Amino acid sequence: MSEFKQADHKLLVIPGPIEFSDPVLLANATPGTAHTSPAFIPIFGESIKLLRKVLLSKEESQSQPILIAGSGTLGWDAVGANLVERGDEVVVLNTGYFGDSFAECLEIYGAKVNQVKAEVGNVPTDESIIEALATKPKIITITHVDTSTGVLSPAAHIASLVKKHSPETLIVLDAVCSVASEDIKFDEWGLDVVISATQKGLGVPPGLSVVLASKRAVEASENRKTPQQGYYISWKKWIPIMKNYEAGKPSYFATPPVQLIYALHTALKSITAKPISERIEAHKAASKYVKDELTALGLDFVPKSRDIAANGMTAVRFPQGLKAPDVLPKLAERDIVVAAGLHKAIVTEYFRIGHMGVTAVDRQRGDLEKVINGIKEVLGKK
Repeated sequence: MSEFKQADHKLLVIPGPIEFSDPVLLANATPGTAHTSPAFIPIFGESIKLLRKVLLSKEESQSQPILIAGSGTLGWDAVGANLVERGDEVVVLNTGYFGDSFAECLEIYGAKVNQVKAEVGNVPTDESIIEALATKPKIITITHVDTSTGVLSPAAHIASLVKKHSPETLIVLDAVCSVASEDIKFDEWGLDVVISATQKGLGVPPGLSVVLASKRAVEASENRKTPQQGYYISWKKWIPIMKNYEAGKPSYFATPPVQLIYALHTALKSITAKPISERIEAHKAASKYVKDELTALGLDFVPKSRDIAANGMTAVRFPQGLKAPDVLPKLAERDIVVAAGLHKAIVTEYFRIGHMGVTAVDRQRGDLEKVINGIKEVLGKK
């Protein structure tokens, strides 16, 4: 394994996919292996267990990890198909593009969606959340990090408001851009569903939908009055598969992406080799470095304040008079790939830098310094 080295390439620092470590990429090149192979079964089973560890959920809480082929977006469908019945009230806390999209997805499954929208770069007020909870909705969704704005929602605080004002409401955290880069305490916060993907903080190539469901969420799915509104995404189909693999028994509903699960297992083993808190602190330190350096260049950010700014990415406004074509291609010439704006209200006003995974935790790579130096050169500040 130590002899493998990935090919030279431009530094990828968008909000996902991110840079991948050599061991993860090597695991992703595992030879053809049957999903029922005695070699694969313990890899899949341990990956399921390790996901709980990353999200700080104990096995005795009976939370259920679900790992299936698909993107992070498939997690929205999982919520809609398994938890929403037509006419159910759902509150979507909206901090950007991905709140809009989650709401659209749930409406397709028949949810009556009440979007609580924040101004661009901010989070919804406590008062607006409490008001929305007055109807005792079945579900509330929180976009932990909306990559269109770089805003980090205070998920623990919001969960506490839900527990106080509408305790029966299921709490769904869209954590596609926050798992393994931001604080998430599944059991302690009383979360019901976390949805994520592999290509961001987990540091694995894209292709796996990552879900953790609470016992309460699973029971809500089982006790619904109408049939689940999906086949491939049905928890009724997948949960027995997950339980069997975790118990060391082969099982089949649809073929899992074997090589990706080997890659995920390698990443999870590395992540959990140290306390998850150390990894989160490394992301906070990386974020502080990037934002401090950009502030020193006179640049401003989309989030209204640092305390609601993501630690795994930075949404930074262009200097006066500059747009994406003035900056992004010149960074690419320096082998640095950042992302353009996404939020339609400000799409031409900013760009986005990802600093998750190995870029944040392995500072000897020099990724962050390369990005900052590149920006300085492009802006004529060096």
